[in-house]
Order: sequence, then C-alpha cells, then structure tokens
Amino acid sequence: MAQLAADASAAELTVLVGDELSAHAEFVQHLRASQEPGSRFELVRLSAGGAEATQPVETASSEPERSANAGVRTRSLRTAPANAALTLAVGAPAARAALERPGQQPLVLAMLSRLDYESLRASSPALKRGDRRVGVLLRDPAMADQLALIGAVLPQKQRIGVVATLESEPLVRELQRAAQNGNPPWDIQVEYAPDARSLAGALRSVVPRSDALLVLPDLIGDSQAATLSVLHAGAGAGLPVFGASEGLVRSGGLAAAVSTPAQLAQQARLLGQKLASGAGSNGNPLVESAAPATVRVNVTVARGLGLRLPEERELTERLTVTR
Repeated sequence: MAQLAADASAAELTVLVGDELSAHAEFVQHLRASQEPGSRFELVRLSAGGAEATQPVETASSEPERSANAGVRTRSLRTAPANAALTLAVGAPAARAALERPGQQPLVLAMLSRLDYESLRASSPALKRGDRRVGVLLRDPAMADQLALIGAVLPQKQRIGVVATLESEPLVRELQRAAQNGNPPWDIQVEYAPDARSLAGALRSVVPRSDALLVLPDLIGDSQAATLSVLHAGAGAGLPVFGASEGLVRSGGLAAAVSTPAQLAQQARLLGQKLASGAGSNGNPLVESAAPATVRVNVTVARGLGLRLPEERELTERLTVTR
C-alpha cells in the first residue's frame, strides 16, 4: 500500500515557483527530467503582479504551465486539480503561497533555509494544519554534517569559532546541540554581530579562541562582503574557514559540505513519498536537512595552511558513512 501511494506521488506533481533564482530553476529542471513518462507535471509560476497568463511548456503529459498573481494567489491557485497527489513549493515565496492554498494533498516545502523555516513557523499557522501532511526540505546540510567534515579535515582540533547575527539563534542552537554530541564534544565559540559595523569587532574577539571558523548559512553567509570579512580574518590568523557553499571555497574557504540542486530534487521526491505513505501527520511537519551530495576543497588554501587533505571523493564518502 505504501508503494502504491509513493507511485501516485511520483505520477502527479504540481510545482510552485515564486522567484527566478538559478538554483531553483535547476532544481525544477531536475524534477521535470525525473518525471515518469505519461505522468502529469504542472508548473505554477507566481508573479509579483499583473494579470494571469498562460504559456505552453514541455511536461510529461504536455499540459500548459500556468502563471498566478501572487497578490491574489489563493484565488488563482484554486484552479489546480483537486486530485493532485503532491504539491511541491520551491523557495520561501512559493512556500508561503502554498500554505495559504486550499486543499488536503501532501505538501513539500523545498529549498528553504533554516531561517526561512523558522519564519514560516512563526508567521504561518497553516504550517501546522492537522488535515494536511507537510514536509520541509532545508537547502543546507545539518550542523552535525558540518562538524563531521571539520573533524575529518582537522582531527585534532575542537575549537570552532562562529560569528552570528541575532536572527541566527536557531542555527546556533542546532550547532551547539550537534557539538555536545561529539566525541569528544566540540568547543563552540560564538560572537554576535548585531550589524555590519560590528562584524570586525566580533571577529577580533572570536579568532584568538578558535582553531577554525565556520560560516553559518545566515545573513553573514548570504552576504558576499560579510563572508569575505570572515575569510580575510581567517587567512590573517592562519585559520581554516568552513561553510556550506561552493562559492565560499572558491573565495578562499578550506572546505564545504555542499548539497546540489540535483541531489535536493531527488531528496524532495523521496520526502514526498514519505508523506504519501502517511508521515508528517497530526500537524507536525516532517523536517529534513539536506543530505550533503559532495565535499569541495580548496587545494591552494590547504597547501598554504600546511595541510594534507584526503581527496574530495574520500571526504564525501566519510560524510555519507557518518550519516
């Protein structure tokens, strides 16, 4: 019975997209490419304003793509088929629209940051509706995976320095919980930067107490200028910097556990199958962090720090075994 439900979820998929981010577009492309021949794939685009328009797109059953006006999205989205087996919202704007959408079909909210999810928890009572199963796929790996990578690269080091914003508290709590489960436990050094002007002072405080720096996927990690400040502080003190994006590694970070849009699309489908099988009921969303697809290493930075690291493939395999 569970397999039948999973097959139905794979056969009928409605995807909501509310932005034009390249990672989200790639995610949708992989979803479409993995759709079973003859199945229904409906893509609903939410525009910031203007009349509803219809454009033909390639789908598994050659159905048209629909655009919905985000300003009246509840009314516009009522036209979605009532028998849709699974709705999948890509990104925070689409997630908010999907939660307001009527219907009881299982719903997956994908490509969200942890802070996106915390914002939805605080502002969207519909997230905890008891008559609809909801799954949440976070776009970044769990903090336990980040620490596992640091441990594989720096096995004799335990002090991890972090500069966070006040909005980052959920991420800091997750990191501290993961650190307590380490063997031995990690020593997490946290400094807060209320604004961009405070970042330099926070770094001067945390760097001397750290063996490595970790860039969180928050307002600092999403800001190129702030991330570069952390990288420069690390380079000046001879400290490696870790994170969760390839961009950080290209800019001078030592290593990152990265989840690709292709891997996230596959994980989102699997999460949808779990919902179709009955998980995530009773008003409690089923939340999953991204499973790291690969590890990226900056060999030049490693050489400058005097580190001999395993190859990216070996580090990726270690994280997979750890999970």
